[in-house]
Amino acid sequence: MSRYADFYRESIEQRDAFWSEQARLIAWHTPPRQVCDYSRPPFARWFVGGSTNLCHNALDRHLAQRALQPALVAISTETGTERSYSFAELHAEVQRMAAVLRALGVNKGDRVLIYMPMIAEAAFAMLACARIGALHSVVFGGFAAGSLALRIEDAEPVAVVSADAGSRGGKVLPYKPLLDEAIARSKHKPAAVLLVDRGLAPMPRQPGRDHDWALLRAQQLDTVVPCEWVESTHPSYTLYTSGTTGRPKGVQRDTGGYAVALAASMQHIFGAQAGQTAFTTSDIGWVVGHSYIIYGPLIAGLTSILYEGLPTRPNAGVWWSIVEKYRVTHMFSAPTALRVLRKQDPDWFGKYDLSSLKALWLAGEPLDASTAQWISDALRVPVIDNYWQTETGWPILALAHAVEPQSTRFGSPGKAMYGYHVKLIDEASGQELNTPGQKGVLAIEGPLPPGCMQTVWRDDARFVDTYWKSLPGRLIYNTFDWGVRDADGYHFILGRTDDVINVAGHRLGTREIEESLATHPNIAEVAVVGVADPFKGQAAMAFAVARDSTGLDSAAARLKFEGELMQQVDRQLGAVARPSRVHFVGALPKTRSGKLLRRALQAVAEHRDPGDLSTLEDPVALQQVRDLLDAPKNTAP
Repeated sequence: MSRYADFYRESIEQRDAFWSEQARLIAWHTPPRQVCDYSRPPFARWFVGGSTNLCHNALDRHLAQRALQPALVAISTETGTERSYSFAELHAEVQRMAAVLRALGVNKGDRVLIYMPMIAEAAFAMLACARIGALHSVVFGGFAAGSLALRIEDAEPVAVVSADAGSRGGKVLPYKPLLDEAIARSKHKPAAVLLVDRGLAPMPRQPGRDHDWALLRAQQLDTVVPCEWVESTHPSYTLYTSGTTGRPKGVQRDTGGYAVALAASMQHIFGAQAGQTAFTTSDIGWVVGHSYIIYGPLIAGLTSILYEGLPTRPNAGVWWSIVEKYRVTHMFSAPTALRVLRKQDPDWFGKYDLSSLKALWLAGEPLDASTAQWISDALRVPVIDNYWQTETGWPILALAHAVEPQSTRFGSPGKAMYGYHVKLIDEASGQELNTPGQKGVLAIEGPLPPGCMQTVWRDDARFVDTYWKSLPGRLIYNTFDWGVRDADGYHFILGRTDDVINVAGHRLGTREIEESLATHPNIAEVAVVGVADPFKGQAAMAFAVARDSTGLDSAAARLKFEGELMQQVDRQLGAVARPSRVHFVGALPKTRSGKLLRRALQAVAEHRDPGDLSTLEDPVALQQVRDLLDAPKNTAP
């Protein structure tokens, strides 16, 4: 049996001994007296009786050995600024922010809502909250006022930390008007708003409530703020899941379990060592930013790069120039970003020395084989997909190369990670599926490992009903994703269970149709949604971006290409999976984190209100889909 198989089996069969060993990777003020309390399923309490602090593990404990090593490098290609903070400098800035927050009335257990662009002060605020035992709730900068108001009401923050504006693609997005409107609409009124003035947009202050960061920071330059030691089970933060409908669903994370999970993942999954450099191209508004921009790299003693900007501005070589300049060893991005870069001149890879890079990790959307092959050939390093959720905080499926080197299989995010008792479940019967190739719902037996959500903020019943009682006959965590597993334990994600469509009695995964269409050499991106059909119940409708649109300017040419694609699906999946139409668009509507907004596409295709579009990156893309569907219809092939 392989080393990883033994490692994984130990984590499941000797759970407490396994995680007791991993707990040694972090610093404890008081050692835990019990590894896991699972006396009240599905609620798991990790490292009970122990006390620690996330900020201490990220900063203070490194000062003796690496005070002068860069801890955080904040780069903005939007404003042309770049600033490096050593562990000592970051420690000082975090104490100043902590002192300011305390002066504004924030105490242990209070909430602080952070509505910030990707600037260093956002990291200061997160770490300062952890330092004083407050819970941060980061909301993606630029969220619409209505969505922000709902999150303010749910979190009930004592204070909000924000800025005058963010910038993307050279376009300034003022935050303060959105924040003011959100607070006006919210039933909860934060007592204080702390503002960072970047000089990008006017920022009128409300007297008595709004405070200037630069001014208050100057009053706290030498203030020492000790870490607040908190119980391991003390909540560290809440984070609202993207795509939430109705009342926001706040994922609540603990402190000790999260610290241990991240420390272990940096060692076993990422093979990271103190002194190396991590460049994660996500945003702090998403869980990847929490885990692998802020906490994970710093806990492991790495330098972490915080980046504001696009992968193509000022040119398509900007990311690779950062890899060269800072000798990046670990890079984490999303398949969507790579698909954008794939459209650019491939010569950019050859302009920079990328020899420091050990691997590229990807998550957020399923990684298609052609994109994986392209980037693997370009970088000549391992390209490692991984799969996880806001709810879990760290990868469910990946390859733990530091435990045992394993071959990558394009299209698969890998094997079940240690601690996750992953199963495939029949959606109708609730029975476990053990035969390779069987399609089932990816589920996890309790207890969830350390670092995963404790509950839904202030709603235990919702936590249980949503995640644990949706599969028949058993209490098991539902990821709401379809998957299959091969004979070697590699999993393949087929899409959301709510992306399954019923075409004339046949259940089809839209992701499978997307994969089929994406194999055509002239398809750059594709999204498939189920659209109501009076005869079949639902029909699959595809929206595709051509890699080369030359020659597709006439209706006849588009219909010919559409026919080719439909025949391809016929050959690969059968006629029942053939889309009713393939529409060609210039871009697909995506969230700012790069996820396709399939629900919005479906709503527009069915002439319904697409609902909350606060996460939409480019409203023009969705409007183009509307215009296309409202145009006179061409005859389908």
